[in-house]
Amino acid sequence: MTRDGIEVVRKGFYFNQRNCIGCKTCQIACKDKNDLDIGVVFRHVNDYEVGTYPDATGYHYAATCNHCIDPACVAVCPNAATYIDKKDGTVQHDDEKCIGCEYCVKACPYGVPQYIASLQKAHKCDACILLRASGEHPACVASCPMRALSFGPIEELRALHPEAVDEIVVLPDASQTNPSVAIDPKPAALVPGPIQVVL
Repeated sequence: MTRDGIEVVRKGFYFNQRNCIGCKTCQIACKDKNDLDIGVVFRHVNDYEVGTYPDATGYHYAATCNHCIDPACVAVCPNAATYIDKKDGTVQHDDEKCIGCEYCVKACPYGVPQYIASLQKAHKCDACILLRASGEHPACVASCPMRALSFGPIEELRALHPEAVDEIVVLPDASQTNPSVAIDPKPAALVPGPIQVVL
């Protein structure tokens, strides 16, 4: 991908839904690493069910920022607090520039940016940019006991997993923002009419 005349190796997440057991370890690791307030999560695991007894099937989806090519949050930010990193194409957030208007919160079709009342600012997943700078994996990836998550150059991840998609039934139309995500879906995740299950 070329941005501002510079070739960028765009990075993103791969999620193997077939391996995910819905344990929420990734969610907890992310919350701990970012020291988030009660009720605020940057990665969240939701559970869904399709079909009816005796043919009901469940699946889990671990969602976070998709580091989109055309991020809605960046497009609406009036102070350039949300921006695309020129080195890896991830969507980042500058706390100093954020004025807490919540435009990004309302614009993102994935519901990713979160308003943090104690800071009076919005914030979001930054794909653990500081951990990655020191050679580590994002907290969610490192913590997953089933190795259902990976992070890296998105085109390489897609080449390694040609069955992966960038959209499942519970997600918005990918053409809205062109997410940098590759999902190896369970068949049930492609079936219309899922019901979210609260465990």
